[in-house]
Amino acid sequence: MTRARTAFVCGACGYSSPKWHGRCPECQAWDSMSETQTAPRTPAPGPGRAPRPVTLDQVRPESGNRFSTGLAELDRVLGGGLVPGSVSLLAGEPGIGKSTLVLQAADALARSGRRPLYLSGEESPGQLRLRAERLGLDLKGLAVVAETSLEAALALAEEPWDLLAVDSVQSLSGGMSPAPAGSLTQIRETAGRLIQMAKSLGRPIWLVGHVTKDGQVAGPKVLEHMVDTVLYFEGERTHNLRLLRSFKNRFGSVNEIGVFEMKDRGLVEVTNPSALFLAERPHLAPGSVVAPTLEGTRPLLVEVQALVSASGLAMPRRQALGIDPARLALLVAVLEKKLGCRLFDRDVFVNVAGGVRVVEPAADLALAAALLSSYHDRPVDERVVFVGEVGLAGEIRGVSRLEARLREAEKLGFERAVLPEADRRRLGSGAGVDLVGVGSVADLNQWLTGTKSKG
Repeated sequence: MTRARTAFVCGACGYSSPKWHGRCPECQAWDSMSETQTAPRTPAPGPGRAPRPVTLDQVRPESGNRFSTGLAELDRVLGGGLVPGSVSLLAGEPGIGKSTLVLQAADALARSGRRPLYLSGEESPGQLRLRAERLGLDLKGLAVVAETSLEAALALAEEPWDLLAVDSVQSLSGGMSPAPAGSLTQIRETAGRLIQMAKSLGRPIWLVGHVTKDGQVAGPKVLEHMVDTVLYFEGERTHNLRLLRSFKNRFGSVNEIGVFEMKDRGLVEVTNPSALFLAERPHLAPGSVVAPTLEGTRPLLVEVQALVSASGLAMPRRQALGIDPARLALLVAVLEKKLGCRLFDRDVFVNVAGGVRVVEPAADLALAAALLSSYHDRPVDERVVFVGEVGLAGEIRGVSRLEARLREAEKLGFERAVLPEADRRRLGSGAGVDLVGVGSVADLNQWLTGTKSKG
């Protein structure tokens, strides 16, 4: 029998070495090597046990289709529901609501007639009951068990459950490795054996995972490559809004988001997030504009805020929350070059209200309008939205799925849209809102201020 050996494993990439390195030779991460006990190697299968290659026409299709979790926002992020045999990893900061989300989803599945099993390695059944009573869940239909042994969990999973939820993957430990629970070796072994069971039995498994101080999933980075779906639950614990994002999905889009609101009785789905994000928009405040963005297939209206103020620093500050700082630097340079705006000695702060992160260039025009509005100290009409990409030459470029964005704006009561001139000519007068076409940032500045730019 081969004994376990000591090795040093990188927490960033999973690289293993018999000796410690201050810097990982594989991914070049500093101080990422930690000592662990590696499991003994399993003998390779004999010639008679090796699988034989087959052509795809001989492979039987996977039995079963997607089924709903009972939470529409969660189904949206998963790509339409749960896929039999899939393994999903849900990660987030402590206290953000991961366990609450999984418990509510398991309750919704139980109410629909399915059999979920919630396996907790961090809470006792009594604690889970207190949480379920506070959330108003069905105590009779929800099966829970407190277990930290991987072997016991695998034995329980062999029963005909429709879903196995493991909270958390860092709390399980298997007897094949002497390493403690939560170590890199244990996490990798635990996840590997659970994934093997999910694929062989054709049942979905959810793994709840912790994150590090850097916001990454705790454990080897290879864990994210092993699972089918990686979901991150985000939000400020001091605010009620929670966003569920998909960073990897083998069965759907990775651009979808689910929006929830944390209340006294748990998480509540937000079916109209645009109205929520704009609910506290200030009245006629300079630097506040609305941009119709896209998150996957969902149009989302967000408030883009900008503050341009005189700076007493030798190097003025440029800070962006929810916007790529590189896009902000690009737009500041364009406004200075093409319009002659004096921004080099001003502090510039940009924020997307509600904690939303906007990554698409279609929000460039809204950001430029917010910067100009704050720079000139002139408020923008509250019934106007801005959509378009700004190029380095100051031109306004077209964006995709413009009709869906404008329909969402019309639904929320907006009456006018400032957009690229080429898109205005293409849409004509059938958009449902008044269209204002701009071909450059100079046209935008003239429309906002009523005067032509000197640049």
